[in-house]
Amino acid sequence: MPGNEAKAGEEWTVVDRILGEDGKHSRDVSGIACMTSSGFPRHCLVIDDNLQSGQFLTLKDGELQPGDVVPLIENTFGGRDLELDGEGVAFYSDPKDGGAFYVIGSHGHARHDTTDCVGPLTEKNKARIAASSQIVRIRLKPSVGKTLSRHDVVDITRNAKLRDFIAAEPTLQPHMDKCLEPNAQTEGNGVTIEGLAILNGRLYAGFRGPSLPGAPILSVPLESLFGSGTGGAKLVVVKLDKGRGVRDLAPYGGGLLVLAGPVGSERGRYDVYWWDTSSPDMKHLGDITDQAQAAEQSKPEGILPLEVSSGQLRLLIVSDGKDAKDGAPRTVLVPAP
Repeated sequence: MPGNEAKAGEEWTVVDRILGEDGKHSRDVSGIACMTSSGFPRHCLVIDDNLQSGQFLTLKDGELQPGDVVPLIENTFGGRDLELDGEGVAFYSDPKDGGAFYVIGSHGHARHDTTDCVGPLTEKNKARIAASSQIVRIRLKPSVGKTLSRHDVVDITRNAKLRDFIAAEPTLQPHMDKCLEPNAQTEGNGVTIEGLAILNGRLYAGFRGPSLPGAPILSVPLESLFGSGTGGAKLVVVKLDKGRGVRDLAPYGGGLLVLAGPVGSERGRYDVYWWDTSSPDMKHLGDITDQAQAAEQSKPEGILPLEVSSGQLRLLIVSDGKDAKDGAPRTVLVPAP
């Protein structure tokens, strides 16, 4: 960080608000990604997992400036909007297609409704799972001005093809449409995606659950999701202790940064790893729990690499939770991989 010594746990300012339910300040920020991977300012997209929309923002060093809202889905049931349960954001610039943001739903059972964790799904929960089992692509114009706005959007498309790839994996299929956490009726351990990254034309979906042990990361060529491709999926179960899963992914250094945390909703440890995508092994970069959690009721949900200084990689962390107003953005430091 030129002219400054990078510090851990620096809180960043949010100008006005990141929109949450009923137009209030979001306390459910679940992901962030930017069009560029270095320097400031950056054009970015942030999501709240309770909404049907995302929000563009400008990222400056120490400050987030939220801007236009961008619609993602329009699913309804019984006259009420259904959530995408958007859990991950990525940006990818394909030489053939220009740049696009991608937002992934959890592809899982609604965590706040455990009424049919055992037995046939209700029609309502079928509709909820269908809403969350989508990937949304927001294609942008080739050039963007000082501020990214809704006028820079070329088109918004969505599909549920990833669900078919999940169902084709014998390791994952038995956990589909199950509740994430156990209750009196079930042991839980259902499918829930929380991490998204795109690297070398492949989309990587990181699973918070199921815990196997280890955490599944499923990669699929973008061409097989938003083009004419038909296969090429690869599942790797990375080495994490049982009860821990992927909370976010981000491209870095030819591989992926992996934010790991508890599978359940309990407070626990959060770690950052670097993964070269070729094997189940990952390089542990550090426990960021004390740096990232400003308050008891906040959980790190999004990770964004900023820059390296003196061998330390500075990351921006956004969180959700009762005490995570506007994502409670703050920086953490880990050794550069």
